[in-house]
Amino acid sequence: MLTQSIDDALRVIQQKPEGVLQSDLWKILDVDSRKCSRIVKKLIDSGMIERIEFRKNGIKTFVLKARRRPVDPSKLLAGEELIPCIACDMECTVELCPRLLDWMYQLAICEASE
Repeated sequence: MLTQSIDDALRVIQQKPEGVLQSDLWKILDVDSRKCSRIVKKLIDSGMIERIEFRKNGIKTFVLKARRRPVDPSKLLAGEELIPCIACDMECTVELCPRLLDWMYQLAICEASE
């Protein structure tokens, strides 16, 4: 049960780039504040989130933010070709983007030849 709550909490925190107040998280998850503290501690200890002191109406609480994981550079390459979305200025739908589709085909060809 705690594992599911941890996953749910991480999902909520990741969906809000500006962060989530810890005092709000336990209400969102529908758990008591004590259980929420245990969940937050596990997420901090695992390096998944950071906790930043914050004052709301003069009361001390914490903002919880997801930590960004370093990107594996190999995930940005198809063979020697960099993913086109990084510097792309086209407004497109991912499923229909010709540059991305060409890159994905190149990636599939490279993986198939290995």
